[in-house]
Amino acid sequence: MLYLEGPEYADTLRRLTLWTHHVLLPVYGREVTSTAPWCGRWWEHPEAVAQLHGLWLAWGDMTGPGSEAIGPANWHRDYLGPVMSALRDPQGPFAGCKPGAHRAKEAPPVDILDPFGPPPGAPPPAG
Repeated sequence: MLYLEGPEYADTLRRLTLWTHHVLLPVYGREVTSTAPWCGRWWEHPEAVAQLHGLWLAWGDMTGPGSEAIGPANWHRDYLGPVMSALRDPQGPFAGCKPGAHRAKEAPPVDILDPFGPPPGAPPPAG
């Protein structure tokens, strides 16, 4: 999902949104609190999009036609719980959001590293 662009991204996000709004949230959505935040504009949080996309793909694979009978139980245990816990964590992607108020989470600062230069701490080239 993070590597999709243009119409392919838009179509995948549309399908993810349908699943999130018509399957995930009606069944598994819980009350929004300060210790379990949610953002009504989740699609503006790249981490949430990536996590929900993975959850959706696993759901289709593990609960769809031809899946094993134990698939749904494994999906709940191995995917739903961990993803929802990460998303709803007070320090997670929705940490700055409150009902009716969206705040994008800023990425941490990163020092510049030349990907073509020597690795940090390497001795200078001889010569």
